Amino acid sequence: MDYKQQAEDLASVAQFGDLVEFSYPIGYSHWGVYDGDGHVVHFGVADEGHLKKMFRNSLQTVFPLCGDLLIGDTCIRRQRLEDVTVPNGSHIMITNNRHARKPSAEDEIRLRRDALLGKELAYELFSLNCEHFATFVRFGEAVCNQIPGKTKNVECKSATEVFQKIVTEYNS
Repeated sequence: MDYKQQAEDLASVAQFGDLVEFSYPIGYSHWGVYDGDGHVVHFGVADEGHLKKMFRNSLQTVFPLCGDLLIGDTCIRRQRLEDVTVPNGSHIMITNNRHARKPSAEDEIRLRRDALLGKELAYELFSLNCEHFATFVRFGEAVCNQIPGKTKNVECKSATEVFQKIVTEYNS
């Protein structure tokens, strides 16, 4: 099934606040939070000039990874599912059960999403990544279970603190 069809199928069953996993063929995943109407909120590519965009696209042809990871500039964006750039062979799915936590109330998820939307952050593979973001929005704690050698389902306190500080400032 092609990626666009996967995105359409997911949008037909997804609920606000679901964790969306973009599973890459190399064994890692990109993560976001379903935001309704076929959209996901995720660590996306930051605004970039033409030269930087060409460089990122070139990197992606050599390394089938998200260019954000390699360049380090991200912006939390709301995008249509089918517009999220993923390597060929990726699969998209709802994955709400991999983090051993109960979801927050919808109004808390919306508050965290609203506070973080549009923020530019440096992507840090081990301490501030897309899975940390998505789990923080859904659960209120940043967790990443795909880092080799790290204990699963343990909160990354530094990522939670970064995100929580933004949320607190947003509410002031």
